[in-house]
Amino acid sequence: MRDITTDESIDDILERVAVEAGENSQDNDVASVPVGEHIHALRISSGITLQELAAKTGFSAALLSQVENHMTSPPLGMLVKIANAFETSVSALIGGRKESAYSIVRKEDRSTVSRVELKGGGKAEYSYEALGTGKAGHRMEPFLVKLAPNPDPNSPRSVHEGEEFLYVLSGRVEIFLGDYSDQLEEGDCIYYNSTTPHHVHSIGDGEATLLAVIHQGK
Repeated sequence: MRDITTDESIDDILERVAVEAGENSQDNDVASVPVGEHIHALRISSGITLQELAAKTGFSAALLSQVENHMTSPPLGMLVKIANAFETSVSALIGGRKESAYSIVRKEDRSTVSRVELKGGGKAEYSYEALGTGKAGHRMEPFLVKLAPNPDPNSPRSVHEGEEFLYVLSGRVEIFLGDYSDQLEEGDCIYYNSTTPHHVHSIGDGEATLLAVIHQGK
């Protein structure tokens, strides 16, 4: 890492550190949607610094810088908080289309956001596809979510405004809601307040696929 110069702002330093930390990464699982670039562009156009965005979302400036520089892809709960900070939708952050009174998203046109390779090795546990981009004034955010097994019971819980509905299309998942936990199989569904600390992951050896509908609480 180069020495810090007096001409660099804190934002410049955080961005450079995030980029340099990924210089040796051989990650081939690159997200098809540059959500980090979209967040960065929106932040710059809004005149908001990383520190100001950190204060609005509760995430550290270093983590937000990693997101903007494709060092990590944000989970849906994080995107909800970032979107609410900008008073926009998750679909807009992902990179939606021109909005109209209705939205048809063809299978081949679905926007996929994949979790990228982790700095410590291994892969994060899910990817998601936006299913409702282009609908003007929408209150729901539908996604197709693919979950990989995660045996760690201490995985971080997500907390944000709004509500979530999950429907298991295939596989088996375990969900944590505060002190409560349960297992859901194909055809099962759950509806809960996103203000309850929550986490969901696939169980068993295979991937699970969910239909997730999120209300941002705006």
